[in-house]
Amino acid sequence: MTLKGKSFLTLKDFTKEEIEVLINLAKDLKDKKEKGITGESLKGKNIAFIFEKPSTRTRCAFAVACNDEKAYHEYLGINDIQLGHKESIEDTARVLGGMFDGIVFRGFLQENALKLAKYSKVPVFNALTDDFHPTQVLADMLTIKEHYQKLEGINFVYIGDGRNNMANSLMIGCSKLGLNFKIIAPKNLHPHENLVSLCKDYAKQSGGSVVLSTNIDDVKNADVIYTDVWCSMGENENDFDKIRLLKPYQVNKSLLDKAEKNAIVMHCLPAVKESEITEDVFEAHAKTIFNQSSNRMHTIKALMVAMLGDEDLSKYKG
Repeated sequence: MTLKGKSFLTLKDFTKEEIEVLINLAKDLKDKKEKGITGESLKGKNIAFIFEKPSTRTRCAFAVACNDEKAYHEYLGINDIQLGHKESIEDTARVLGGMFDGIVFRGFLQENALKLAKYSKVPVFNALTDDFHPTQVLADMLTIKEHYQKLEGINFVYIGDGRNNMANSLMIGCSKLGLNFKIIAPKNLHPHENLVSLCKDYAKQSGGSVVLSTNIDDVKNADVIYTDVWCSMGENENDFDKIRLLKPYQVNKSLLDKAEKNAIVMHCLPAVKESEITEDVFEAHAKTIFNQSSNRMHTIKALMVAMLGDEDLSKYKG
């Protein structure tokens, strides 16, 4: 198996086996890092970071991963280049593709990530768009596997804004990997029907399931309870109508009492405490949440090693 030269734009583009290989590779790189062992898989590689949106975990994860594997990275913020303004996306892609070995893109439009990959001719890594956040999902799956020693058959509940990029990406990842995925959200905040239908097809192949609900009581049997901010980056943080709509879907002690006793709570951060999650619940599950955060770096490193390096991926199957 090889993923060299491939872009990472959405998990829809990857098979169950390929995603599992990336997770297994990330675990191996994490174990080595904890022993003080880093590599040179990306030595001589140059990576461009295009960030239209600010970031803590994603930017730092890509930067540390580059440093650990001996790659050079160049940060390009919104004031550093003319992406889509004085210069078209297509031309920027061709310029960067002639100088860099890979491009990290964190921005608004998924369409722009696709254009960068098409015209640059080098691997492009989606570090978040309005539609998808696939690097986060890899870290989430590694975190769950570390806790439960498996992914297939895990009952995963996402509660809150079910139409945002995290809900979309988690539904894809869970359905591809055989988890039982459930969104609990207000009806008008459920994901797009076309994506739901696609993910139900993935679930049929993997042995998982996809269920949509509006009832918080359906959190019962959850092994994992996952939430995210109610107003995503670029949205009005003071959208009081949306906040009022989502208030009954807060992850709090009352909600956890409806779930499995040993269920873990996850959050992709940053968290607005006392909004989508109460501070007491957040702190009670902080160990899991911040392991999830640090796993961003290990899974991102695995991505770049797999798609830019010469690692033999066959040993990470199964």
